[in-house]
Amino acid sequence: MAGLQNLLIPAVLFFALGYIAKLVRSDLKFPPDMAKALSIYLLVAIGLHGGHELAKADLVIAMKSILVALGMGFFLPLAAYRILMMSAKMDRLNAAAISAHYGSVSAGTFLTAVAFLDSAQISYESYPVIMLAVMESPAIIVGLLLAAWARKQEGDQAQRESNGQNGNGHLSEILRDAFTNGSVVLLIGAMVIGAVAKPSAFDKVIPFIDEIFMGVLCLFLLEMGLEAGRRANEFKRVGGFLVGFGIGMPLLGGAVGVIAGAMLLDFSVGGTVLVAVLGASASYIAVPPAMRLAVPEANPSYYLTLALGVTFPFNVIVGIPLYQWMAERLMSA
Repeated sequence: MAGLQNLLIPAVLFFALGYIAKLVRSDLKFPPDMAKALSIYLLVAIGLHGGHELAKADLVIAMKSILVALGMGFFLPLAAYRILMMSAKMDRLNAAAISAHYGSVSAGTFLTAVAFLDSAQISYESYPVIMLAVMESPAIIVGLLLAAWARKQEGDQAQRESNGQNGNGHLSEILRDAFTNGSVVLLIGAMVIGAVAKPSAFDKVIPFIDEIFMGVLCLFLLEMGLEAGRRANEFKRVGGFLVGFGIGMPLLGGAVGVIAGAMLLDFSVGGTVLVAVLGASASYIAVPPAMRLAVPEANPSYYLTLALGVTFPFNVIVGIPLYQWMAERLMSA
């Protein structure tokens, strides 16, 4: 596939370097909190750039993009839950926690897709940036509702009380955290700033969001490669069915995203690829803390290993060029 050649870019190769470094047991590691600092920069940069472009965008298309994002954010975790429950080995609470990750999004995968499109000189719309911000929270809400339903089905009232999960106060706190998650606030805030800033003033920050962006992304993906390699040995805990799910679910989500981007939103190939990546990715930043707090019965090694050790590498290496191929085929049909 010709699109695979476009993955030979520094950002993706740095991910491979980090993964290999961990597999060969190198002592390479990042300073504490550096990955968080890189994430903050990347979210600010993409938010500012997206907001600046959205200031010139069509409001009707923007609202339509938000509705499609909400639809995907609610549909995909429900589909993931149904698929997971097909396995006799998967209990409802673990299925609920995993499903929330696959309805949410991965900013790292999205940024890698942006770098992929830039390297291939493929233009894309700015609306997927709005969708990136919108899709964080719905999946968390669905995951919480699925977990609550699972406890009711299993008659686990005592466990709910012991974990402080019996009452609207706790649920409202979790929902508030879902909507005020740091990455969501940062991304939306940067978008607003980029949209309302004067053009003459905004020009002064362009070097900050453009010229060093790819370098920071290389460091971020190097750290992600180290983390993915660190979890490679956990595959045996996840099991063959879940590894297959970690590859099959992105294909389903990517297909949904391609159809939504091309047919519902009428985006270009580049914009459709970004919507597909939103549907295919799994959260490893915003959702894990929420699930750890709200569904402590779920095994973190399941959802973290799947999101970061299976789905993220699959999307970076195989998924992104595959979604481009799918978008091109659909639009040429």
